[in-house]
Amino acid sequence: MREARDTIIVAEGVTKIYQGNGVPTHALRGVDLTIDPGELTAIVGPSGSGKTTLLNIISGLDLPDEGDVQLRGRSLSKMSGRELSDFRRDSIGFIFQAYNLIPVLTVEENIEYIMLLQGVSKKERHERVLQILQQVGLTGFERRRPTQLSGGQQQRVAIARAMVSQPSIILADEPTANLDSKTGGELLDMMRQLNEQTGMTFVFSTHDPMIMERAKRLVTLRDGLIAEDETRVGV
Repeated sequence: MREARDTIIVAEGVTKIYQGNGVPTHALRGVDLTIDPGELTAIVGPSGSGKTTLLNIISGLDLPDEGDVQLRGRSLSKMSGRELSDFRRDSIGFIFQAYNLIPVLTVEENIEYIMLLQGVSKKERHERVLQILQQVGLTGFERRRPTQLSGGQQQRVAIARAMVSQPSIILADEPTANLDSKTGGELLDMMRQLNEQTGMTFVFSTHDPMIMERAKRLVTLRDGLIAEDETRVGV
């Protein structure tokens, strides 16, 4: 395994077991994974393979039963609840398949919410929102509310919200699941371009072939284990 200082994500021996009606289900069985800064990685596999569980554990939204995850050299399991919450806020941007926008807030208010929690000044928040809206192709939409947007536009807002606070890592769980293929492809091309421009690390959990085609690295999970790990040259 590569040294932690050379990586942004290190998972070591990550095991997760769920109990249902007294019957244990092994979602992850000792997964080892390292991801370098700036990589665009897709964690893929059939339903039930453990990919969403792994993404949730990498993010600190769930904890492993065994093993450890380090992000930027810090062990998530050694953080207090407050430390972990602050670390996620400052270091990780989340993109969900259901968008998770706040319906009573405008586009600008949704995007600037994390920066508000970070204590970023009003002037800088506004400037960053306008810049990211230009990058995601939504200039002029800042006063609209989520219900006034299409699904693709809502996901663009979600991507802008994830990136505007300038986190080190973007985690995306099935980000194209609720989009038609044309819109999904356009958004994926946009995220790949933003990845190359900003150097942010993108990790997708997906079974979408469009994401697999564009990912620079494919990590295939099967029955809670990494079955294949392919870095793709020239993609």
